[in-house]
Amino acid sequence: MFREMMRKKQALSEEECIEILKREPRGVLSVIGDDGYPYGMPINQYYNEEDGKLYFHGGKAGHKIDALKRNSKVSFCVYDGGTSEDWYLKIRSVIVFGTVEFVDDYEKMIAVTRRLCHKFTQDEQYIEDEIRTSAPGTLMFCLTPEHISGKLVNER
Repeated sequence: MFREMMRKKQALSEEECIEILKREPRGVLSVIGDDGYPYGMPINQYYNEEDGKLYFHGGKAGHKIDALKRNSKVSFCVYDGGTSEDWYLKIRSVIVFGTVEFVDDYEKMIAVTRRLCHKFTQDEQYIEDEIRTSAPGTLMFCLTPEHISGKLVNER
């Protein structure tokens, strides 16, 4: 169902892919948007080791939510900061294909939101204030991976 990587020597192991997903705070989520056009947006993410799913949050309405309600199939791309020598870049990227479902459990949404926030700050007061003021207007959804692949891109 999913294509094999053409440059297999550049493939990352599953463990390396998971490490990148755990470490990197954001990537690009791509959905099937209006009139069948792809719609990709930068978005914060949290990889949950307990269930192997990626969690995202955002507003309760908009282009992204409409697209997800129409078609739950998505791809998510994340990459590390890479290293640069002279003119070329060495970067590791991961692409996840899967389906999205909305998280209806409010307590789970709050718990995952706290974990996601810790990727950006350790300021507990800030996190609690944000949750208190923003949680009622927040919609969380999770991506269940069907296929994960990673690649080391070496421009040299």
